[in-house]
Amino acid sequence: MTGISSLGPGYVHVPRYGRTEKALRIGVIGAGWIVRECHLPAYRKAGFSVRAIASRTTAAAERAAATADIPVVHGDWRELLADPSIDVLDVAVPPDVQPEIIKAAVRHSDHIRGILAQKPLAMDTAAAAEAIRLCDEAGIALSVNQNMRYDQSIRALKSLLDAGRLGTVYSAQIVMHARVEWMPYAERYLRRALLIMSIHHIDAFRYLFGEPATVLASARQDPLVAADHIDGYAAYVLEYDSGLRAVAIDNCLSEIDQGIEWRVEGSAGVAKGTLGWMHHPEGAPSTIDFTTIEDPGRWLRPRWSQRWFPDGFAGTMGQLLRSVAGGEELEISGQDHLRTMALVDACYESIRTGCNVSAVEYLVRADG
Repeated sequence: MTGISSLGPGYVHVPRYGRTEKALRIGVIGAGWIVRECHLPAYRKAGFSVRAIASRTTAAAERAAATADIPVVHGDWRELLADPSIDVLDVAVPPDVQPEIIKAAVRHSDHIRGILAQKPLAMDTAAAAEAIRLCDEAGIALSVNQNMRYDQSIRALKSLLDAGRLGTVYSAQIVMHARVEWMPYAERYLRRALLIMSIHHIDAFRYLFGEPATVLASARQDPLVAADHIDGYAAYVLEYDSGLRAVAIDNCLSEIDQGIEWRVEGSAGVAKGTLGWMHHPEGAPSTIDFTTIEDPGRWLRPRWSQRWFPDGFAGTMGQLLRSVAGGEELEISGQDHLRTMALVDACYESIRTGCNVSAVEYLVRADG
């Protein structure tokens, strides 16, 4: 999916995929909510070929296969890896499990050519870097499902920024109010809000504005969670040498008036919008409104029918399929994702110390 090249009211770019991408056969590992409600509907709509599925239980895989017309159900993910008809893997399991699957997958590089993993790739940057190394050595394209980059409002904002229509950007903010029902696997995690939720917003800031110089973060626990953890609520600032401050509040505790809003201000204009994730599955596309000094006082409000959940998930798989099919550079490589993970680590260090932390130092570590 490319950016929105013209931002008149009602205009939106809809990606198209060729026969070469659609011919690649996908094997899915995992049959949880995100696979059933987002991955598989998005792939079907885009025309991707899902050949096989496996999950923790065969019954779960069979239910997902029946709903999405997937022809092959494997009783174990290891059987799926060995299936010679699979070209690309979609690994949708918790981050503490993913490295094991990727380590096993690289042994099947005779037919597996690409892997789309979930974010975060692993529980820490060291484990993620090892998974990236193994894929590089095996010649397998590894990408990570940072799907917020394919939300339509974020793509539209990126186009505005790239065209310079907002001028020099002074400030950016994302504010989320939601009651996050933590998945059962999170019960064993000390890290929650930043690792599981904020990683979307930190990655979006990187995609839009590049790498910050320092970070400052604060967190509190979720009062409804008995298990030991650091963060059920996180607030953080990415500080750039240009003076830009990218600020996010990820309130995972809110029962009332839920939603996600963003705003970007620059010397030549202002853009603001909403993210429609909160309204899934009923459906609410994200939005963008913007005004610039080119046309003072006039707000443009392009709208579209596509939604982040599930439509954005075709973007992450689509860019991987294009890379595998035609050798295009990955938009979200494993190494790029490692830099997002490094900023998450820097935020946790800021929470621990109560101080600003050098993002550059953590980014250098991510690059080895």
